[in-house]
Amino acid sequence: MGIILGYWDIRGLAHAIRLLLEYTETPYEDKQYGVGGEARKSETRPDVIQTRFGPLAIDPEYDISQWTSVKEKLGLDFPNLPYLIDGERKITQSNAILRYLARKHKMCGETEEEIIRIDILENQVMDFRMAFAKVCYSPDFEKLKPEYLEELPGKLKLFSQFLGDRKWFAGNKITYVDFLAYDFLDSQQMFEPKCFNQYKNLQDFLDRFEALEKISAYMKSSRFMKSPVFWRVAKWSNKKE
Repeated sequence: MGIILGYWDIRGLAHAIRLLLEYTETPYEDKQYGVGGEARKSETRPDVIQTRFGPLAIDPEYDISQWTSVKEKLGLDFPNLPYLIDGERKITQSNAILRYLARKHKMCGETEEEIIRIDILENQVMDFRMAFAKVCYSPDFEKLKPEYLEELPGKLKLFSQFLGDRKWFAGNKITYVDFLAYDFLDSQQMFEPKCFNQYKNLQDFLDRFEALEKISAYMKSSRFMKSPVFWRVAKWSNKKE
């Protein structure tokens, strides 16, 4: 049986995983769970699901049963999305999935310095991603957006300095952390198209990543998902474009 990747039918936390699977030419089933219904004004208390970004209130008119009806039947130690099933191995947590796939293809760094850089950037990207998601899911999005954009150049400057004149974030060889970095930096460019004007090395990194043969082919295929980045309840990139 081939690999199964399960996630919502959005980009979200699965984008970097899909990119890595495509880059490594790993056959997989992209099992996407949809959400039915539409939000309506209701006195009914909203359902709350746990996400990497904290509790997320879901209007009861939304139907998430495609996932909830099977989540306890898959044999996952910690039932959640995304998950990856590879034979008897069943893994949840997006970064654990990335590391598992990366170990198979020797993409976890070779020297101690590379491994340290990978560990640092993996966590830095996740912190940044969580802060971004909280803004995009907030009902006060329009109030929070200007402050986020004001702080964005300073945060990107740190990524630019960390990358320096390296080809990839850990060194001369691509590692799984580059897939995380690409995913997040690309979403920032979608959010603010001019954000890399003063950080040429970050723009070059994005261009270099997208020019990889397998990535380029994937991005041109019908399988590729540019958006939505977030769920329908988000205030930004909540629809397919």
